[in-house]
Amino acid sequence: MIKALNTAATGMQAQQTQMEVISNNMANIGTTGFKKSRAEFEDLLYQTIKEPGAPNSEGTQHPVGVQTGLGVKTAATQKSFEMGAAKITRNPLDLAIEGNGFFPIQMTNGEIGYTRDGTFHKDATGRIVDKNGNPLVPEIVVPPNASGVSIEDNGVVSITTALNAAPQQIGQIQLVNFVNPAGLKSIGKNLFIPSTSSGAPLQGVPGENNLGSVSQGQLEASNVNMVEEMTNLISTQRSYESSSKVIQAADQMLQNANNLR
Repeated sequence: MIKALNTAATGMQAQQTQMEVISNNMANIGTTGFKKSRAEFEDLLYQTIKEPGAPNSEGTQHPVGVQTGLGVKTAATQKSFEMGAAKITRNPLDLAIEGNGFFPIQMTNGEIGYTRDGTFHKDATGRIVDKNGNPLVPEIVVPPNASGVSIEDNGVVSITTALNAAPQQIGQIQLVNFVNPAGLKSIGKNLFIPSTSSGAPLQGVPGENNLGSVSQGQLEASNVNMVEEMTNLISTQRSYESSSKVIQAADQMLQNANNLR
């Protein structure tokens, strides 16, 4: 009975983790460029009472053994980098990546962070920065006399300074991709940093070397599907309740055994 209690408890812990992942997905359904996660589980060690293929008293072998599982544990929480829907904003500094890639951002600690959130602004010096004031890498500065900003699919940034003036190129947006984006480490603020699992950053021009193109005046919405998350939520709740009922049943059986005379 004690094994049943512990095994059911690991199930409740696993479903609690699943619930936390689902709640985070649902909380970020309106977060630009957010990528949903899923919890992945694996079974724990087994107690082997009889080995499969062990000889029996009749000189033959048992076709199957006797093993009892000891529960479940959370193996990983993996992000899905499936593209979210496009949101049309018509803001010239709102950018969406159509395809693979991340925008490189210079963080305050000097490191480079990577994001799918293309909500950019100009700071007091004209630099193109994210919503937290971190500049895009390589740095692009929009001069104060610019009357319009144009960003091509390949990341070329141009400005106009007068009604009939020819566009002037002021910079080139670069994108970065990874061999294993799911191995990136989330640090909040819509930013990721590389890990040994993600591989080294591979920087290039949008539209080349398997990198996506850049769309001006659009943002990438979260890829969370509310219907899917609600279905997972119900399934998780029922699984949690089932594990709790196993604990109640095991406790009742222990009580009955304790009351034997």
